[in-house]
Amino acid sequence: MELFRVDGKMDGKKLAVAIAVPLIGGAAAGWLANRNAQDKFKRLDKPGFAPPPATFPIVWNILYTTMGIARYRAGMSRTHKGMEESFPPYNIQLGLNFLWSFLFFKWRLRGTALIEMTILLGAIALTAERFYREDCTAGLLMVPYMGWVLYALALNASIWEKNDLE
Repeated sequence: MELFRVDGKMDGKKLAVAIAVPLIGGAAAGWLANRNAQDKFKRLDKPGFAPPPATFPIVWNILYTTMGIARYRAGMSRTHKGMEESFPPYNIQLGLNFLWSFLFFKWRLRGTALIEMTILLGAIALTAERFYREDCTAGLLMVPYMGWVLYALALNASIWEKNDLE
């Protein structure tokens, strides 16, 4: 498939690792942060635009996969140019992504989670811009993620406001 080829080449191992890191990391962070938190979350007052709970794992698995593909494509492009394939903004946004679940669910620091998510959105935009410079498709693959985080930002803000700013 052309999506997995960069300059006509594909590296299955790099692709698998690039996809596995956000998928496994996201699953682990979600599991650790959400243990014993879902009952409390269900009792929160949520806005009318909140999706059904089953939406979140579906969307996040898709986004983590596209994020991994974007990382792979940008890294492959840099490798073919003889450059180091590291992207610190990508690693930062991924860490912030995982941290948010703990702030919001486990520690119930909704205001702090909102601030952190604002920083996360900036880190995603920076990552998308850096990826776009290396490979247009890689940068564009980050756009749905930015859109979802922007939506999640509004959801976080509304939940925080509706629940006495706890």
